[in-house]
Amino acid sequence: MPRKILPLLALAIAGALAAPSAFAQSAGDWTVAVGAHQVNPDSDNGALAGGTLPLDIDSSVRPTFAFEYFLRDNLGLEVLAALPFLHDIDIDGLGHVGSTKQLPPTISLQYHFNGGGKVSPLLGVGLNYTTFFSEDTRGALAGSKLELDDSFGLALHAGVDFKVGDTGAIRVDVRWMDIDTDVKLDGAKLGSAKIDPLVYGAAYVWRF
Repeated sequence: MPRKILPLLALAIAGALAAPSAFAQSAGDWTVAVGAHQVNPDSDNGALAGGTLPLDIDSSVRPTFAFEYFLRDNLGLEVLAALPFLHDIDIDGLGHVGSTKQLPPTISLQYHFNGGGKVSPLLGVGLNYTTFFSEDTRGALAGSKLELDDSFGLALHAGVDFKVGDTGAIRVDVRWMDIDTDVKLDGAKLGSAKIDPLVYGAAYVWRF
């Protein structure tokens, strides 16, 4: 849940109070971030068939890309993109039953604290859209058609930029996304999967 983001933010603010001017984010600036992130689903992914089939959806790491435009000094609008994440799907008692790919493009409005300093925390809130595709079945569900519906939900973002020169920074960050999807097998709805992942990683940020 979002409270898991708070320790990172507290650590960031503690180190960001006094720093010389560099990498200031001004109205009209653009930044591009390239890195890698892990999507780590919640430990409780719900259950299908009236609660009789508990789900377990595993984590996945892929390259990510973020583009941010600064509407005002230190206030930016960010778009997050990535290469498709691949998640294995297990059902307790049945084992590995399938997999799915997903893309989670996210738009966030975020504020950068101490924007002219060498250490700059950020907080953001926005909307996530997750689309699932290339679903596959195996094991106990082999030969069946698995479908996961697309999802809209809240997204929260916290991170820290460590400035490198006048136009670069190394960013470590974490996001929480509200992702829930209806699960269908051969056209029949079996229930819902609660993914609600933490997404954490690092990136290099260029300012233009």
